[in-house]
Amino acid sequence: MRSMTGYGSAKGECAGTMMRLELKSVNNRYLDCSVRLPRNLLYAEEPIKSRVQQHISRGKVDVFVTAESAASDDMVVKINEALAERYAGAISLLAEKLRLNSDLTAYALSRLPEVLTLEKKDVDPEQMTQALTELTEQALRDFDGMRLREGARLREDVSGRLDTVETLVGEIEQRSPETVKLYQERLYQKMCEVLQNSAVDAQRILLEAGIFADKVAVDEETVRLRSHVSQMRHMLESEIPIGRKMDFLLQEFNREANTIGSKCSDSTITKTVIDLKSEIEKIREQIQNIE
Repeated sequence: MRSMTGYGSAKGECAGTMMRLELKSVNNRYLDCSVRLPRNLLYAEEPIKSRVQQHISRGKVDVFVTAESAASDDMVVKINEALAERYAGAISLLAEKLRLNSDLTAYALSRLPEVLTLEKKDVDPEQMTQALTELTEQALRDFDGMRLREGARLREDVSGRLDTVETLVGEIEQRSPETVKLYQERLYQKMCEVLQNSAVDAQRILLEAGIFADKVAVDEETVRLRSHVSQMRHMLESEIPIGRKMDFLLQEFNREANTIGSKCSDSTITKTVIDLKSEIEKIREQIQNIE
């Protein structure tokens, strides 16, 4: 099990350029990946994003890449000869028209705009892309280490809360028959009061109690809840992303708990149902962090 939140990083060098790739993610319903690269490395965006998409199924993932020159010899000085010639011709023409001495030197000419430019040496895009995808893989391994540690804590917490859910379901199952018995006793007392201790029709009491028992029966709901708990325990041991499936299953937890609450008027069961729904909500909050 992996958490959706995590951080990973990796460093490397390619063609005299030191690079650092950082990757972080937070919760999100679907996969949303964004890659931020220096302008001269934008061609590597899709390969990096593709690696991330193959590795992560959901979450908001941000990838940051920084690059710095590792040596000075990766810079080249380029001469714009055509522009220098036009500058020289214009200066000579100006000197001739104004009858001035033309003391133009190479140094003076080089200081004019755009005559000399400093640029980085061209780097093979395929070579750089390969280096960045390898860095992405390293960062993803580091990223997974953190997500697995957090996933283990989430599994432990959810498993403990499932134990609590099962305990509460057991309390409901134990209390439910008592509510029918108490109803039968109250009904008998009321009928005795109404009839002023005259003969009470026992069959009528049993019939009314039976109708009541059918209305408040929660056997189906508790059986389904136990089945859902078993399914979720199985999911906790899965090696594939199961966060969304767990989210859907938890909706069934809530549906059964709500049905039990609507059927039962017993104050003890009502309190237990409130505790049950509270635990289900805590599980839901934790599941939002699971990939």
